[in-house]
Amino acid sequence: MKKKIEILAPAKDLIQGIAAINAGADAVYIGAPLYGARSNATNSIEDVAELVKYAHLFNAQVFVVINTILYDNELESCRQMIWKLYHINVDALIIQDMAIMEMELPPIVLHASTQANNRDADKIKFLADAGMKRVVLARELNLHQIKEISEATDVELEFFVTGALCVSFSGNCYMSVANGERSANRGSCAQNCRLPYNLIDGNGDTLIKNSHLLSIKDFDVSNQIPNLVEAGISSFKIEGRLKDIVYVKNNVSYLRQKLDAFLAENPEKYTKASSGKCTYIFDPSLDRSFNRGYTDYFVNERHQAIGSWESPKSKGQYIGKLIRTVGNSYEIENGQYLNNGDGLCFINENNEAEGIYVNKVENGIVYPNVLKEIKEGTFIYRNNDAAFIKIVEREDSAVRKISSTLVLKENETGFELIATDEDGNVSVAKLVHPKELTKNNESIAENFKINLAKTGFTPYTADEITIEFSQNWFLPISKINELRRTVYEQLSEIRLQNYVRKEHQMVKTSHPYPETKLDFMYNVANKQARKFYERHGVTEIEKAFELQWDPGKSRVMTTKYCIKYELERCPKYHRENMDKKLKEPLVLKQGELEYKLKFNCKPCEMEIWEKDAEFEIEEDHIH
Repeated sequence: MKKKIEILAPAKDLIQGIAAINAGADAVYIGAPLYGARSNATNSIEDVAELVKYAHLFNAQVFVVINTILYDNELESCRQMIWKLYHINVDALIIQDMAIMEMELPPIVLHASTQANNRDADKIKFLADAGMKRVVLARELNLHQIKEISEATDVELEFFVTGALCVSFSGNCYMSVANGERSANRGSCAQNCRLPYNLIDGNGDTLIKNSHLLSIKDFDVSNQIPNLVEAGISSFKIEGRLKDIVYVKNNVSYLRQKLDAFLAENPEKYTKASSGKCTYIFDPSLDRSFNRGYTDYFVNERHQAIGSWESPKSKGQYIGKLIRTVGNSYEIENGQYLNNGDGLCFINENNEAEGIYVNKVENGIVYPNVLKEIKEGTFIYRNNDAAFIKIVEREDSAVRKISSTLVLKENETGFELIATDEDGNVSVAKLVHPKELTKNNESIAENFKINLAKTGFTPYTADEITIEFSQNWFLPISKINELRRTVYEQLSEIRLQNYVRKEHQMVKTSHPYPETKLDFMYNVANKQARKFYERHGVTEIEKAFELQWDPGKSRVMTTKYCIKYELERCPKYHRENMDKKLKEPLVLKQGELEYKLKFNCKPCEMEIWEKDAEFEIEEDHIH
C-alpha cells in the first residue's frame, strides 16, 4: 500500500482553518475552548465542528490541541471536552499530559505532542505501545536519529517543517514561570527568549551588549522533504497558531507545491493524504511572510550559527544594499521591486533592527515615511510586502477543487445527471420532465456541456461531461442548472457520509517505562499522570516545576542551542580558538533578570539557571 504523506497546517480560528484547507493542507490543528498551549488561540466547539465538516469534504483531517499540563481540578472538565470533540467528529487530539491516558475516553485517536519530550527511540516506542497513534518529534533531532526512531517502532511520525523555533527543548522551558509565574506549559509563554540581554563573563566583563542572545532564526527544512520521508516522517507540520492568514496560506501553498513535486516523482511509493487540486494566483515564497531568517537547525547535525541576535521580529525578504541617500530618498539595489506601503528593515550601527515604511517608489527611488541615517552598503530587507499581502488575503488567492465527471442521460420519466468524483463517490439527480425534440431537431449538447461545466462556487470541477441521449432532446437551461446544483449538493452530503474517521479505544497498559525516576522536566502536575507512570514501573516522580519552583536556584531551560558555539568558542567545533577561552560562568542579564549558563559538552547541550544556582563548571575537554 502507498504511504500517505501529509501537510499539517496551524489554524488560529475557523477562517484560517478553512484558508489552510483551500491552500492545500491535508490536515489542520486547532485549539479548543481550553487546555491548548496557546491561550490566545482558543475556539468554540461550534467553530471546530464547522471546520471538521469543511475539512472532511476534502478528506482532510482536523486535530485538536490539548497540550498543556493539567491540574487535578481540571481533569474532569478536560474529559468532558474530549467527549464533545469526539461527538463533532474530530480526527485526533494532540496531548502532552499522560493523565489523559488514564481517563475514561471515547475511541478517539491520540497523538503525543512535541511537548512530551519525544527525543529518543525507547520512549517513543513506549508511547506507541501505550496507545499513541502518532508522535510529534522534537525539533532538535537529526536525520540519523529520526531514522533510528522509525526503525524502532511503526508509530506515525510527525516533524516540523517551517515556522518559529523554541530555543528550549519543547515542554522544558520554565523561564516564564520563574519570571512572572506565567507557565509556557499552561499556554502562557512570555517569550523571554526573545528579549535583549547583555552577556557577561566570569570576570564581570560585558562581552556583548543588548543583543537578543536567545532568539534564534525560524525553521525551514522544506528542501529536506525527500530525506525526511526516507527517514520515516509522514506528516510535515507548519508552526504558527498565532500567525496571520497570509503566513498560513503562503506556507501551506509553498509546501503543497514542494510535496506535490516529490509525490509526482515517487508515485509508486507515496500518495497525497487528501483530495482535490489547488490553484493559486500568487507565487508562494517563504521569505515574503513573517520570518526571522531561516535555519535547518540540527537536521543535518550542527554546522552553522543559528542565532538571530539583532532582532526577534520578522526580517523578511532581502532586497539589496543601500547605494546612497539622496535628499529625502534612498537609492536601493533592486528598488524597482518595492511598492508603496512596503515595510523595510535594516540593522543599524548598534546592531539593532530598525524599520521604515515606503511612502512611494518612483523609478526605483524610495521615499520613506521617516528619513533615517543609514550607512551605505547596509543590507535592506522587506518585512511587509504590501502587494503580496493584498493578493494573498484575497479569498480566491488559493482555490481547491475536487475533480468529477458528469453524465447527462434520459430515463423513463425524464432525465438524470450522474456525478462521479475523484474518490469514486456517485451522486444522481433526477428530473421528471416531458421529452420534446429541439427545434429543427438540432443537437444542443454543446450548450448543455457549457452550462454543466459552470461549477462556480462549488468545491468541484467537471472535467469530463458526456451527454447520452437517444434523440436531440430539448431541456431549458434553468433545468440543466437545477440538475447541476442538486447533483453537487448531494455529492457533498455523500462525501461527508462516506468519510471514515479512524478510531482507537484506549486500553490501559503496564509495560515498563524506560526510566524509573522522573525529575520535574516530565511535567507531572496531577494524580492521574502520577498513577499512569507508577503503573508503568516508575518509582520516583518529582512534581512539575509549576508546583515546586524554588525561586532563584532553578534550572529554567535546557537547549541544544549553544552560545559558546555561536561565539565560535566551542571546544569541539572551534578548537583553533581555544587559546581565547571564555572565563565562566557566563551570565545573561536583562534589567533585574540574571541567568547563569552551564555547558554540557558531552550531550552537546546548554542549560540556563537562575542567578543563585550553584553548579560545577565542566572543563573544556571533549573526549
